[in-house]
Amino acid sequence: MITIRSLAFVGALALSAATALAHDYKAGDLEIDHPWSRATPAAAPVGAGYLTITNKGKTADRLLSGTSEISAKVEIHDMAVVDGVMRMRALDKGIEIPAGGKVEFKPGGFHIMLIGLKRPIAKDAGFKGTLTFEKAGTVEIEYQVEGMGKAPAGHQGH
Repeated sequence: MITIRSLAFVGALALSAATALAHDYKAGDLEIDHPWSRATPAAAPVGAGYLTITNKGKTADRLLSGTSEISAKVEIHDMAVVDGVMRMRALDKGIEIPAGGKVEFKPGGFHIMLIGLKRPIAKDAGFKGTLTFEKAGTVEIEYQVEGMGKAPAGHQGH
């Protein structure tokens, strides 16, 4: 028999699950959507983080740097095909988030490079980090971790 108490319990569980899955963060006029990473093999020295940053403001901002609890260093990188060869480079001056625009960090493009992993990135074992912006300041985030070679669950087409 379904009672009001059992419905309330199911509703509370659904609400807490939705809250736990929410991976959106705000820093000033910036919205940071669903930070995620892929699991890495045991001996991997590097990993990568992905997310989308949307600027709802009227002035540009710039992602300058970041930190991660699982790596010694974090860099902002870009990958591009140049003369048929995939090349990766650090963006020493960060990346501009244009006013009213967005920047997607995804496999094969812009990404957060996690250098000097202190431990492997394990599936379903999220990790904390920060992103520092020129105007919006520093915001704490948590990366969800997907399996090796996976896209972020529930965010295809984002």
